[in-house]
Amino acid sequence: MKKAVYLFLVILSGILTALAFPKFSLFYLAWFSLLPLIFVLYENKPGFSFWLSFVAGLAFYGILIYWLPYVPAHYGDVPYYISLIIFFILIAYLSLYWGIFGYVFSRTRRVSPELACFSAPFLWVTLEYGVTNILTGFPWGLLGYTQSPDLPLIQTASLTGVYGLSFLLVFFQSSLLLFFKEKIRSLLIISLVLIVLAHGTGFWILKKAPVSEKPFTAAVIQGNVSSDINWDRLKGEEITKIFDEHIELTTQARQQGAGLIIWPEFSVPLCFSCNHPLYQKFKQRLMNFARENNCTLLLGTKETAIEDRKELYYNTALCLQPDGSYTTYYKMHLVPFGEYTPYKKIFFFIDQLTHTIGEMTPGKEYTLHNYQGYKFASPICYEIIFPSLVRKLVRHGASFLSTITNDSWYGLTSAPHQHFNIAIFRAVENRRFLLRAATTGVSGLIDPYGRVVAKTPIMVKTLLVGQAYPINRSTPYTRFGDILPAVGLTISLFSFILTLLRR
Repeated sequence: MKKAVYLFLVILSGILTALAFPKFSLFYLAWFSLLPLIFVLYENKPGFSFWLSFVAGLAFYGILIYWLPYVPAHYGDVPYYISLIIFFILIAYLSLYWGIFGYVFSRTRRVSPELACFSAPFLWVTLEYGVTNILTGFPWGLLGYTQSPDLPLIQTASLTGVYGLSFLLVFFQSSLLLFFKEKIRSLLIISLVLIVLAHGTGFWILKKAPVSEKPFTAAVIQGNVSSDINWDRLKGEEITKIFDEHIELTTQARQQGAGLIIWPEFSVPLCFSCNHPLYQKFKQRLMNFARENNCTLLLGTKETAIEDRKELYYNTALCLQPDGSYTTYYKMHLVPFGEYTPYKKIFFFIDQLTHTIGEMTPGKEYTLHNYQGYKFASPICYEIIFPSLVRKLVRHGASFLSTITNDSWYGLTSAPHQHFNIAIFRAVENRRFLLRAATTGVSGLIDPYGRVVAKTPIMVKTLLVGQAYPINRSTPYTRFGDILPAVGLTISLFSFILTLLRR
């Protein structure tokens, strides 16, 4: 009977944590959602705690990324049961990090409850850093992302990155449990002081937030082009019609004063380096538009290059200037099993399941673009979920950020909203204005403090025009990076070794 109750509690923890993320966005649940799990870990032995935490992780990821199996089944012609198997393997891998948390916490608790609750938030952010960087990385469900509606609190991200918010959430819950179980108040008082301090500092930052003296007008275009389109089967006139619709939206944006206009990732087939007549026609029309309207266009293109007699393909953000010159940023962190197949010796069978996985080549340089003398970065789609990658682009001199994406694969699910929510934290971490153009939405303008200036609904053909501004100051997070996870790893290892010695 007890085991059934424990199982219920850990599943409840996983569900409540998932509900704190968009679309549900019940962000306040994240302050209490892990309490049932930590309580169960407190009561059980390490081995059983591992499996209980693993189940909690399965519940969490099963709800958070429920939309994932649809993509390979619908667009990759993979049998749905195969998609579900792949999905379960992925969430089982991600749940291992929850399992490790449960095992280490439980083992430490058996030696010192106070040490276990103190080290819990450090352990949690260490594992979040692991899920961000180990193998190909998939940091989609970092706990801190739940807190985007709490503007004062998320200013902490400029100091610690999103990991600092995860730290506060776990620290509060572990110290609260310690108070209930052992009547030890010290950690709870410290956690409450940190939370109050974070909010107070955030309120002060928002109140004193400086306004740039040199704003500029920018626009993001949302063409609402479905991923169901098979470009190879469309006639040239049909593709040209879609291109013309984007030109019309771009003309409206220019008429409203936008000098920088951003198209989404691959909403229209574009390739400046290709010799195909249609590509060359689009290239010339875009060059004419930029010159005649004296504006800068950031475009999602697919570029090619020849290296060692082999043709390479790059997912590209191309910035076209009025004088016809352009710069290209090649996507560096590709989508595994979407744009390339990682670890081909292990996943040799993937080609037999689907032939729709791309053979893209990752870029190698942190290339920046220029607008009115200011450098800006253009991480593409999936890249925005990696804090370190965006931070490095800012370190190279980006004064503001733009990101182009194609979330049409996920339809009306939670995925586009979760992806947009993640982008908010890249703006805050680096104190940079962020412009987001998504093929079917969510597109938007986000200021350096995480305030959503404007955003679009999904599955609507539209555009946004607004004021943005460059910033050249660096935040502590931009300068020093992921210090908190490094400290977390040190304290977690020290606590675990101390536990082994005391046993």
